[in-house]
Amino acid sequence: MTTNPDTPLLDRVTSPADLKRMSDAELEQLAHELRAETIAAVSQTGGHLGAGLGVIELTVALHAVFDTPRDKLIWDVSHQAYPHKILTGRRDRIRTLRMEGGLSGFTKRSESPYDCFGAGHSSTSISAALGFAVARDLGGTTDTGAGDAIAVIGDGSMSAGMAYEAMNNAGHLGKRLIVILNDNEMSIAPPTGAMSSYLSRLYAEAPFHDLKAAAKGAVSLLPPPLREGAKRAKEMLKGMAVGGTLFEELGFSYIGPIDGHDLPQLLPVLRTVRDRATGPILIHALTRKGKGYAPAEGAADRGHARAKFDVATGEQKKAPSNAPAYTKVFAKELTRLAEVDPRICAVTAAMPDGTGLDLMAERFPSRVFDVGIAEQHGVTFAAGLAAGGLRPFCAMYSTFLQRGYDQLVHDVAIQRLPVRFAIDRAGLVGADGATHAGAFDIAFMTNLPGMVVMAAADEAELKHMVATAAAHDSGPIAFRYPRGEGLGVDMPETGEILEIGKGRMIQEGKRVAILSFGTRLGEVMAAAEKLHARGITPSIADARFAKPLDRDLILRLARDHEALITIEEGAIGGFGSHVAQLLADEAVFDHGLKFRSMVLPDTFIDHASPDAMYRSAGLDAAQIEAKVLSLLGVEVLSRKA
Repeated sequence: MTTNPDTPLLDRVTSPADLKRMSDAELEQLAHELRAETIAAVSQTGGHLGAGLGVIELTVALHAVFDTPRDKLIWDVSHQAYPHKILTGRRDRIRTLRMEGGLSGFTKRSESPYDCFGAGHSSTSISAALGFAVARDLGGTTDTGAGDAIAVIGDGSMSAGMAYEAMNNAGHLGKRLIVILNDNEMSIAPPTGAMSSYLSRLYAEAPFHDLKAAAKGAVSLLPPPLREGAKRAKEMLKGMAVGGTLFEELGFSYIGPIDGHDLPQLLPVLRTVRDRATGPILIHALTRKGKGYAPAEGAADRGHARAKFDVATGEQKKAPSNAPAYTKVFAKELTRLAEVDPRICAVTAAMPDGTGLDLMAERFPSRVFDVGIAEQHGVTFAAGLAAGGLRPFCAMYSTFLQRGYDQLVHDVAIQRLPVRFAIDRAGLVGADGATHAGAFDIAFMTNLPGMVVMAAADEAELKHMVATAAAHDSGPIAFRYPRGEGLGVDMPETGEILEIGKGRMIQEGKRVAILSFGTRLGEVMAAAEKLHARGITPSIADARFAKPLDRDLILRLARDHEALITIEEGAIGGFGSHVAQLLADEAVFDHGLKFRSMVLPDTFIDHASPDAMYRSAGLDAAQIEAKVLSLLGVEVLSRKA
């Protein structure tokens, strides 16, 4: 049983203003208590643990030095903001984190005035902070006032081009802006790329208070005790390609690296920057993800995401698995295919574990590419691989693939390059909420000429679709699948190559036909059992393909039934819309067909369990049954009975 830690200082904190009455020594003690409280809370709720533990001291220092929420504190990615939430009046709800009706796992503007900007995706903070800074200088007003803009960005987030676009613009504008690079050498996956190497070199060659900036006079920004050391470093650093050269060339004054866990270093640096900075400045803070909790520090991912766990041991309390996870099915089948086809390779964007590609990377390390948080580059890189004669699989979460849409259109679709898109986390994903829901990919993929779009109804179907994609060389192809476990169906030894654009009949019935695209098929079957008890036997089909549509199957269902219902785990404008377009083009509606399309509602659905989210969306078995009864006229059926 988890017990709450003893936190006498933290108990006195109702808002960040309370930190300003504490001595520096008390702030150090507060940091210890905040770390214990964060660990205890996440042990009961699950969630992102390691990132928050890595910024405990930074969180305390920022709220002690700056005047939030007048000063705008922007976390990037905001899964590191749990300690921030505890200090900003939400401690009493922290154990509702990521639960239905509880606190979001990310910053959320509607949740608190201290959450000035939401961030479920990475690399947005510098752009947003610059927007706040310019708005401030142009006389913009907010309910909380207009003060400094402070972006806290992880080193993993610095692998995305958007961060550099923002820094380039900020350096040009010259506005007072504070960027804190939270460099923990540990994004979700091991960091990759030249930027990671550059940051590592900064640490190795100029640890603590560099200062190449000393040669440019930025030493005056430092607290007095640090100035002498900086002056002594000046000659040593002269002519060396270390320090903040890259950041300075972009127009930022650079301070660092400094120890992000050492409050006696953090506090004076932040106070001096607050008092003296005029233009954009970057503070390079070295931290350790999972800091202060041994089970997280010792884990490969430094405690990135955790189910509920035992605080004493770190052991996670995961329910036993009854069926293989969709992600694992994809990874195993792709690895099997790669064994027999040396042209198969894979690309992911900082999510090798999340997409399952770590499995293939163990077997074929030279054919799996983690491009970092750079989906735009990843998509075009995959297009280049395809143009170069390989068979690339671009494995990304649906919500992250959105970031590479322009490249998807111009670099893949227009050129008809055979990139295979493995779209993980399709549909509603649960505790991560709206920022991570895979709601839009059906619509944005099916809109593209020449794109083939599939959705797996179960784990066996996914295996077939991986094999189908591998064999498809005539253009781009995509297949989508949800987070979590499959249905426990019998699994084939190998995937079979499906005929492009052909669905399958599951059950022949009368009066009403249900055409399912994706894993709602299980709920359709559950609804059919209830309907059977009422004397209604619907025809059920699995579309398999949203593009190209199975024209013959759809027109037969429309011809032989008085009502047709489509269902999908996607937003308006997807599969059902394409079916409706086909039926309209074929003049089917001229002859009285009743047609309904069940899709995700036109709203962002808050975090809850996946079952609760689908219930809220109107896409569970009970609501499918109700839709059929409504369409057929349940009163008429009752009188006939």
